Amino acid sequence: MDIQIKKRLAESVEDFDSDYIPVIADNDEYQALKQRDIPEGVAVLPLRNMVLFPGVVMSVSIGRAKSLRLVRDTNQKEAFLAVFTQKDANVDEPGINDLHPIGLLARILRVLEMPDNSTTIILQGVKRCQLVELNQTDPYLMGRVTLKEEIAASVEDKEFEALIQAIKDLSVKIIKNSGNMPQEAAFAVRNLEHPYTLINFICANFAFKLRDKLQLLEIDDIKERCYQLLDVMTRESQLLELKVSIQSKAREDINQQQREYFLQQQIKTIQDELGGSMQEQDIQELRERASKKKWDEKTAGIFEKELAKMERTSPHSPEYSTQLNYLNILLDLPWNEYSKDNFNLKRARRILNRDHFGLDNIKERILEHLAVLKLKGDLKSPIICLYGPPGVGKTSLGKSVAEALDRKYIRMSLGGLHDESEVRGHRRTYIGAMPGRIIQNLIKAGTSNPVFILDEIDKLSSDFRGDPSSALLEVLDPEQNNTFHDNYVDIDFDLSKVLFIATANNIGAISAPLLDRMELIDISGYLTEEKIEIAHKHLIPKEAANHGIPDGHLQINRPALRHIIESYTRESGVRDLEKKIARIMRKVAGKIAEDESFSETVSPDKLHDYLGLAPYSQDVYEGNEYAGLVTGLAWTAAGGKILYIESSLSRSKAGKLTLTGNLGDVMKESAVIALEYIKAHAAMLSINEAIFDQWNVHIHVPEGAIPKDGPSAGITMVTSLASSFTQRKVKKDLAMTGEITLRGRVLPVGGIKEKILAAKRSGIKELILSKDNEKDIREIKETYIKGLTFHYVRNIKEVLDIALMDELVDHPVNLTVESLGSVAVEGQTN
Repeated sequence: MDIQIKKRLAESVEDFDSDYIPVIADNDEYQALKQRDIPEGVAVLPLRNMVLFPGVVMSVSIGRAKSLRLVRDTNQKEAFLAVFTQKDANVDEPGINDLHPIGLLARILRVLEMPDNSTTIILQGVKRCQLVELNQTDPYLMGRVTLKEEIAASVEDKEFEALIQAIKDLSVKIIKNSGNMPQEAAFAVRNLEHPYTLINFICANFAFKLRDKLQLLEIDDIKERCYQLLDVMTRESQLLELKVSIQSKAREDINQQQREYFLQQQIKTIQDELGGSMQEQDIQELRERASKKKWDEKTAGIFEKELAKMERTSPHSPEYSTQLNYLNILLDLPWNEYSKDNFNLKRARRILNRDHFGLDNIKERILEHLAVLKLKGDLKSPIICLYGPPGVGKTSLGKSVAEALDRKYIRMSLGGLHDESEVRGHRRTYIGAMPGRIIQNLIKAGTSNPVFILDEIDKLSSDFRGDPSSALLEVLDPEQNNTFHDNYVDIDFDLSKVLFIATANNIGAISAPLLDRMELIDISGYLTEEKIEIAHKHLIPKEAANHGIPDGHLQINRPALRHIIESYTRESGVRDLEKKIARIMRKVAGKIAEDESFSETVSPDKLHDYLGLAPYSQDVYEGNEYAGLVTGLAWTAAGGKILYIESSLSRSKAGKLTLTGNLGDVMKESAVIALEYIKAHAAMLSINEAIFDQWNVHIHVPEGAIPKDGPSAGITMVTSLASSFTQRKVKKDLAMTGEITLRGRVLPVGGIKEKILAAKRSGIKELILSKDNEKDIREIKETYIKGLTFHYVRNIKEVLDIALMDELVDHPVNLTVESLGSVAVEGQTN
């Protein structure tokens, strides 16, 4: 018989991976083989990792001496031999317990002497058998076996026929997906007509697990073996499909990588033809820019180190663009690059006066800095904080300072900033990292000594991402900011030449350490006279130009400006005033566009046509006709205003104090102190002490919807209570402000400039202030306090001596003890 040997996957007795696929031999002559045809002693050949099936031809490489002797003797005698699979392939001298009990009776078709001096035999499986015992171990194994008959399926069994067809289809699918089996095997499967031959061929040839093959060999019933085989094949098919899917995806990835590689090589070739790769061009450009920088050796060394790192990085790597961005940031920074300051003090003063009216303190401070810088040649820039109400020109002052110094102007808004990295930057390890806003703005400025406005520094906040006000401590400390460390740049940068100007509305919201590093300059609200000048010199020309109105076509006279300030605005600055002027300009622009006639001069009586009804009424002094009515002075964020304190008395069996008017805790405490002072000094004021137990005291501050607090109404409350208990008139056209103590001392208060503005606006002629506030008055221009008389006092007695007249009010209340049954005069309860 011509036997074709093809390569297959299976291990032989000597752990040899056989490369041959067995073929099917004609086995019909052995089907009638009976037990009586088998001798008592049969040579036993142990196999490693191999299972032989009936009718299957298989090559086996022989290496052990006993096995070689067995092959030669059996081939010479043309006898049968029994083939059994070892349980453990590592056992060299197997016994009966080391062999699987079910094996195959076989015959040797051919013995081949291979070129490497090894021996290979061609075995044909004949019939299944069971090993009963081993009766010889030398020179090779001999044993007694019994044949095992198979239970055949009925020829008419349709279920068996369907099983065979399913096995055929599935085997073809497995061969197609397997990379270890030749596709010719599918042809062989389709053409095997005998079911038993097909089953044995598949069991022997397909790469099933050794355990599965042995289980298939042990099954006597052919139909049951078919079911078991179909189950094994289904598992193998699923594994192969998964393997094919994985290999397909991997192949796609490899193809994509190869495609990208070829494209990159093409790009590189094109770039070389055009004069070098992009990476080389980037590096050359960076080196050229670096050669022009004025940085120190340490910074230059760090740059070279980072540039070398970039050279080692593939331009297609994400790290390349990150490194390139970092190096560009280093090169964009103005290392030791400064603009030349203009030390012309007269020019600087002219620019400051041109752009801003008033603000003498800040102007003098800037000029002082210029003077010292001019003489010394080198001076650390001061850290200035301008604080005051909105709209007074704090931010715009920075532009004028930058122009006066011939420096670049940078503004950084801090309102709502709550992330520390906004100041210090992000570390480069984070995706999307960038330098902080300090470094970013210096790059925009292009110099290391700009005028840097830190706007709204009191609006900083903090959360889980850090506290930016703490990060600003280093920025705003002249002793530390020469080595400012940004997390992204990671190199110290000198900020000592930067002129930082911070602005704030409320310095109480700024942390104490940060406040300590800044030079505070108070920019309080403007007086009416100052607002008129600002409107006349700045706002009207500006808004006329913005609305396209030619010069000289519209005039807003000073009385009209005063009326706008007092009746249409309530602010310390001029922002709302500017809006009202802009509204007038829009009305006029509309009339010019429609060729309507209009008056070129806006007077107070015409404001109604432009601005409508006045939303505010001017504070008017209410006179001194009632006991207990005293005029105080208050400071608000919109400026100063007069504040009336009213007190009245009512009969009671147990005197008590009632406070109304939406007062804060400090103001309530001032009222209690005022009453206690009156009680303690009743004899000095000629007041019967029994009155305090028989009359209730009620203190009220009008405009109850508006919250009020602060200590500055102390002397006003004392004067009001003294007037109520003595029924004496308060001096006409008099206002006062000051804090009191239980001992009767008068302490200074703030907001003096705004309070004087409110007093003068209301027609007040005389003011009572603490002696310690006299210095504040001296700082105000004589023009603004003209017509006012100031009384500086140290204690309450001096206040009462000035404020209370000897004249009683009309219809005074009789407050003697004997008059408990008397009725208070109508109108005295204010």
